[in-house]
Amino acid sequence: MKIQTMSIFVDDQQQALDFYTGALGFAVAADVPLGDHRWLTVVDPDRPDGTQLSLEPKGHPAVGPFTAALASDGIPFCQLGVDDVQAEYDRLTALGVTFTQPPTDYGPVIVAVLDDTCGNLVQLAQQTG
Repeated sequence: MKIQTMSIFVDDQQQALDFYTGALGFAVAADVPLGDHRWLTVVDPDRPDGTQLSLEPKGHPAVGPFTAALASDGIPFCQLGVDDVQAEYDRLTALGVTFTQPPTDYGPVIVAVLDDTCGNLVQLAQQTG
């Protein structure tokens, strides 16, 4: 058994696609029209057979309050691994990405938290030990 696809709920699928591919550097794995929405997933371009992230529309009534509560409390919805948090922070800040937490060293991990422009906080994490 393996993790194949994880979902992140987004306000706007096209805006999310632009951010996750343009700023974060993911590649489109699937883009299938489904009426008003799409089955839209992105993947690490260096691991095209790896775990996909589904950019899921916030259609279910429970999703809006759930994601709003997480963002309001400063809780990231997901975590993305990076080799160098400071380098990613510098690169993304130069692109205009908003961070709610700058790189912070917690010993075995360095983290930073960004706003994905689609209703979520996302944590970048670099394991150091």
